[in-house]
Amino acid sequence: MDIYKINGGKKLSGEIHISGAKNAALPIIVGSLLADGITTLQNVPDLMDIRTTVKLIEHLGAETNFDTENNVLTINAKTITNGEVPYDLVKTMRASIYVMGPLLARCQEADVSLPGGCAIGARPVDIHLQGFEKLGTEISLEHGYVKARTKGLKGDLFVMPKVSVGATINLIMGAVLAEGETILENCAMEPDVVDLGNFLIKMGATISGLGTERIAITGVKALKAVEYTIMPDRIEAGSYLLAGAATRGSVKVTHIVPEHIEALLDSLEEIGFSVETGKDWASIQTTDTLKGLLVETTPHPGFPTDLQAPMMALMATVPGISVMIEHIFENRFTHVAELHRMGAEITIEGKCAVVKGGAPLMSAPVMMSDLRAGAALIIAALAAEGETEIRRIYHCDRGYEKLCHKLSGVGADIRRVTGGM
Repeated sequence: MDIYKINGGKKLSGEIHISGAKNAALPIIVGSLLADGITTLQNVPDLMDIRTTVKLIEHLGAETNFDTENNVLTINAKTITNGEVPYDLVKTMRASIYVMGPLLARCQEADVSLPGGCAIGARPVDIHLQGFEKLGTEISLEHGYVKARTKGLKGDLFVMPKVSVGATINLIMGAVLAEGETILENCAMEPDVVDLGNFLIKMGATISGLGTERIAITGVKALKAVEYTIMPDRIEAGSYLLAGAATRGSVKVTHIVPEHIEALLDSLEEIGFSVETGKDWASIQTTDTLKGLLVETTPHPGFPTDLQAPMMALMATVPGISVMIEHIFENRFTHVAELHRMGAEITIEGKCAVVKGGAPLMSAPVMMSDLRAGAALIIAALAAEGETEIRRIYHCDRGYEKLCHKLSGVGADIRRVTGGM
């Protein structure tokens, strides 16, 4: 398998163009199944999860063409020939459950293998299933599959027992073709949800309340295929800003929506970094007065759980005590053991990580456990003296497009080589 070799200790400096948002592109690609016609999506990142999703909708009967050089994906979903999604297509990616909404809306049935994804704690699909049952679906679990059947989805009120980005996305896609009005309460407010909603509205859906806790959807008879541009990836943008901060460099990320990473920018300013923003960019520069801070992950507009691990890598370099509290997932500190190998002083107490920062990080052989933990190890390696080898880098292939190219462009000494475990 491939590994990264990173010679750290070099300040990153320059601009990085941010790709389209993976977490918006995945449901939008699946949402194209709701329309009979050719959908054209711009700014689609070339990532492993994207390619898996393309294979998934092809399995269902869609015809696709992915121009990876220009990041344009065309989808012809005129005919859906299959309502079953097997385990082989979903075992690496939890977002595969998103097909349930479009399949139920368009075909009235779906057989979806229980999904996989990052090993960062339980991600039950119970809220998805409860919501679809409220909209008139019969659900059963058989041999590892969720089997869903409906005689036609009907609008209703569903209050989510907890905020769930995935369930919000899935239920919106099911409700756009349902009979009558659907009210979803306690919804996720993430930009990815809003981007999907804007895509569906362009297709002809009637949706209000996007970006709030209460979303109303009035079902329509049919949707039309459209052309749409995926929003920028706020997690990628945040990761590169954190890399610049950890190396005490000067990094500018472009083609972004600064409001999407406001919680991160506020935290970086609290540490003491100099942050500037423009219409579609943000930059960071180091100062001489850095200090630790307290960060708690919460649903948007709070600090995103997907930046928790990368932020902890930065915390390890900042003098003083920092505290990270993870409220979203119960097992998202798998990167800590690997950061320990690089000299980080981190103590875990339940959902709280206490970081005693400031000691120099050291190169070491380390291993990714999931996508965002992988980003944390890369950031730590960029800040550490010496050469770090990072294994299982396929995790980062799921969420960071052209990672080596982008980091090399701002002065990182990073190579992808064949070898390792």
